[in-house]
Amino acid sequence: MEKYNILIVEDDKEIRDGIEIFLRSQNYNVWKAADGVEGLEIIERQEIHLAIVDIMMPRMDGVTMTLKLREKYMFPVIMLSAKSEETDKVIGLNIGADDYVTKPFTPLELMARVNSQLRRYTKFSNQGTAPEKNDRVHIIGGIELNEDTVEVFVDGKQVKLTPIEFRILTLLMKNPGRVYSAEEIYERVWNEKAVNTDTIMVHIRNIRDKIEINPKEPKYLKVVWGVGYKMEKQP
Repeated sequence: MEKYNILIVEDDKEIRDGIEIFLRSQNYNVWKAADGVEGLEIIERQEIHLAIVDIMMPRMDGVTMTLKLREKYMFPVIMLSAKSEETDKVIGLNIGADDYVTKPFTPLELMARVNSQLRRYTKFSNQGTAPEKNDRVHIIGGIELNEDTVEVFVDGKQVKLTPIEFRILTLLMKNPGRVYSAEEIYERVWNEKAVNTDTIMVHIRNIRDKIEINPKEPKYLKVVWGVGYKMEKQP
């Protein structure tokens, strides 16, 4: 069985070392950095499968680091945030983080998030890319999503989605008009029981910003209040 490489980017040495102990107890390889600059340097020279990144750090914060690594890498990023950093947490999710854990957290909670993201990432990475038919290309109005090339075009212009955003949009576009609750989206995308549906709202908002002309008056990705989300069928 492959041993996954996990990067911890955290300026608090006690937290950094504590996370390392629990990760190594789960048979993960661990690399550590005290700030975003060190974290990016490790990523450049070592294959990383998942990063745990604190938001507030010296030299380079976690949001900036995530934005920079997303220019080249698509492995999962779990952000660590204090309750006072709610705005930064939302920004982090919007620019490419996959999940977040609020301090103080229990080791079991963090390990559950790590295991979940790695299961999702490895399943997504191992999917076949040679279908026999074009039933993996989905078109709704001016939006075209190709599951094989992992590309999305809006009115002929390519837009860049994170892996989680792509999976959410794929689910909704394959079933236009069907309403999915946040819990159902989570369970289908993460392939497990819902544990943190708050992130769904942030991912939906981010998808809208990328596919809608006016995200405040969406044409495609609609909210059915009190129920969930759907992709609106187009004439």
